[in-house]
Amino acid sequence: MFHLHLLLKSSVRGSLCALRKFLTNSVVMSQHPPRLLGQQEAQAVDEELFNEYQFSVDQLMEIAGLSVAEVVANCYPLTGYGKASPAVLFCCGPGNNGGDGLVAARHLKCFGYFSTVFYPKRPAKPLYQGLTTQCQKMGVAFIDELPSADVINGTYDVVVDALFGFSFKGAPRAPFDTVLSTLGLVMTPLVSVDIPSGWHVEDGDTSGNGLKPETLISLTAPKKCTAHFKGKNHYLGMRLVPQNLANKYNLHLPLYKGTSQFIKL
Repeated sequence: MFHLHLLLKSSVRGSLCALRKFLTNSVVMSQHPPRLLGQQEAQAVDEELFNEYQFSVDQLMEIAGLSVAEVVANCYPLTGYGKASPAVLFCCGPGNNGGDGLVAARHLKCFGYFSTVFYPKRPAKPLYQGLTTQCQKMGVAFIDELPSADVINGTYDVVVDALFGFSFKGAPRAPFDTVLSTLGLVMTPLVSVDIPSGWHVEDGDTSGNGLKPETLISLTAPKKCTAHFKGKNHYLGMRLVPQNLANKYNLHLPLYKGTSQFIKL
């Protein structure tokens, strides 16, 4: 019995040491700033999520959009506007960034916000058609023309920029050049999804014509351009990166709290 007691005591002590070591390492990891990704690295991470880990595009889009919706609800809460349903305008582009915006508009509608979508270039792919149908059938409003900056300021409480993601290159073409010009004059709080539209993914707002959001929501991992972000709030969303993948790219992702899909950086 005496030997058994010693064995159990030693086992418990070893387990506690292992737990202490794990918690210590976790704290150290959380204190590292996240590594900023270039365009090719961001694309490589996405490709591994698709190919190695068998995530589908619509899965990643759903998680990204939910993260965006949760950040908007956290930064601009329902109770902060003196009305039942604060109005959020989503400006969506034709790619995955725009798809993230559509998902976020649907979720915010479920949260009690009044979501409106401006979606000038709608791809014919079933994925985007499905997202559009879901929004429409759940009461999300769609507009065909972007209002003037003055009308946006007087109508909407938050504007979400979901126009271009990290794959975008070059100068924006019509109608998005005009859209960026209008949004650049808006005084309503602006939230950008992953990359402020008009920015270079690595070098930031090199043209001087990119958007200047109050809030930026990086997805998966922050990109190099975020080093130039001077806005009020920077968040990270998409809580799905496998630890092996994070280790492979030295992402140094922060520790999310509880069940939250986002964390403030």
